[in-house]
Amino acid sequence: MIDFVNISKSYGAREILRDVSLRINSGERAGIVGPNGAGKSTLFGIITGEIYAEKGTVLMPKDMRMGYLRQNLSDYGLEKILVDFVSDSLPELSQIHSRIEEIESGLQSSEDKEKLLNELGELQVKYEALGGYMMRSRAEAALCGLGFKACDLKRPLGSFSGGWQMRACLAKTLIADPALLMLDEPSNYLDIPAIEWLRKFLSAFQGTLLLISHDRFLLKSLTNVTVEINGAIVTRYQGDYDYYIREREEKIRVLEAAKKNQDKKREQLERGIERFRAKNTKAAQVQNWIRVIDKMENINVPHDLHYSGSIMIPPAPHSGVEMLRLEKVGHSYDGSNWIMTDVDLNIERGEKIGLVGYNGTGKTTLLKILAGRMQPSAGTRILGHKVITGYQAQEFAEILPPDSTAMDIVKGAAPQGTEMKKIRGVLGAFGFSGENAEKTCSVLSGGEKIRLCFARIFVNPPNFLVLDEPTTHLDIAAREALQDAVKNYDGTVCLVSHDIEFVRKAVSTIIAMEPPGIARYCGDYDYYREKQAEKANSEGIGTADNKAEQSSSAQKERRRDRATRRGELGKIKKDAEKKVSRIEKAIEKLEEEKVSLSEILIANQPGTDYAFVNKRLRETEDDVKRLTEEWEIAALEFEEIQNEYALIHT
Repeated sequence: MIDFVNISKSYGAREILRDVSLRINSGERAGIVGPNGAGKSTLFGIITGEIYAEKGTVLMPKDMRMGYLRQNLSDYGLEKILVDFVSDSLPELSQIHSRIEEIESGLQSSEDKEKLLNELGELQVKYEALGGYMMRSRAEAALCGLGFKACDLKRPLGSFSGGWQMRACLAKTLIADPALLMLDEPSNYLDIPAIEWLRKFLSAFQGTLLLISHDRFLLKSLTNVTVEINGAIVTRYQGDYDYYIREREEKIRVLEAAKKNQDKKREQLERGIERFRAKNTKAAQVQNWIRVIDKMENINVPHDLHYSGSIMIPPAPHSGVEMLRLEKVGHSYDGSNWIMTDVDLNIERGEKIGLVGYNGTGKTTLLKILAGRMQPSAGTRILGHKVITGYQAQEFAEILPPDSTAMDIVKGAAPQGTEMKKIRGVLGAFGFSGENAEKTCSVLSGGEKIRLCFARIFVNPPNFLVLDEPTTHLDIAAREALQDAVKNYDGTVCLVSHDIEFVRKAVSTIIAMEPPGIARYCGDYDYYREKQAEKANSEGIGTADNKAEQSSSAQKERRRDRATRRGELGKIKKDAEKKVSRIEKAIEKLEEEKVSLSEILIANQPGTDYAFVNKRLRETEDDVKRLTEEWEIAALEFEEIQNEYALIHT
């Protein structure tokens, strides 16, 4: 359990946290959300003691074992072999292992062998209890899950890029199995398969989880509590990210209505005070009104977290039906190692395509070939009729000249002879109107740089948009705004993004990189996942027993998954049973009403409104028919759930 008691923190004149009192209970899984720079990482630093709070205290068990993944690399022992670096996740284990090796090497020459053997036995028992003998296999499993290849495990950590070093640090933090796990943007530098693996791993984590992330997929999948940091105020919501969004919007709606009423009342009182202030006969009343205003507590509506920038993609110019075709395309950077071979691909007008796959499988290479920024080593790229390509490179935000203004960037990309009025219009459409157009790139936020990229592209409006990691540097609100803009764009889009929720909402076709080729899935990301699961199940039938023999950790993971699924199915089964019962009761009630209505007609009593009775009888018969159809579907679903429930309990 962690208690924040009246915590306050500022950086100079900028207030980050104000009188924060918050409790995180043991075993909770809290998502920490808020705009960039709101103080999320500061909160983590205060927990670890790396950051000093000017006021307040943090109460937590002194012996609590913490695992903390920071956003940025520090000196992590770059000379170590990768698998050794990750395996060495618990200092206590390292000390025990060193002592075991010391005893074993000096045992033969020792005069007091019995004493050393006793110590060795005790250390080996302790080492096993702490999971020491499984640590290396757990390290290898985590590294492979995060995208490393078997041949990478023996390489020095320093031989990898910064992004891959961060993956190694993530693996090291995860396998330590701490009581409190704090992850600061763990999906940075991860591709979609690695994010999926991380979600699965963290789903089975038994400790307390604090997760800072702009990845809505992880927040929705893993958390049961949401902590919002916004305008120095910290608010706890007792639910996952979807619950938080609903509750926050309702809270703001109520507060805005209350503030509107309060402002209206204050205005009326102030008018009355001003009107009657000089009249002696109203002096008491005026004083009373002043006291009422003084006692009013200001209603503070939280800062709006919706994206305030502008992402308005203009309509796409008309083109032919076929946008682009690749025929037998292959590519190699050195002439011997081929990233892809014999790739055939056809893209038609209006398609929204997402490329997925592990890093290094050729996603960016394929995007560059599609955009015409790179010629394939083999095969042909055929551009369709009147196709205009707009390309956003992954590194665009990093290579902007710091002294250039937004105006300079867009003007430089405009076709020769473009009028300034049009250039200013494009800048304004993407939030750079007036003085904002003269901002230099050095002062732009990540979101502003992405908007500038789009302004640069759309100064010559394309109809084929190729985007490489467009959500980089964006907070959740900006990602949602870009997602909606791409989804509503009437042109053709092909993109790479490691934000699963962005891919889920923005594209309708998936191309999976399966070296040396590709596989096309004519459906959204959820459809792709279903097909991948089916493929994995069909391929795993013959080898499941052997795999279970080989990996006890895999057995444990499967047992956890089965236990989780049993719990889920129990609830689903109960809900399905209730649904069937509810429909049956509704049908029974309607049948009773039909009998009553029929008896009224048969009785032929004077004053009976036969038109109404006949109308109601027809409605009742229609309702019975409709509910019977619903019952058949619900009963079938219930039967399927029962079968799965019985199977998973065998």
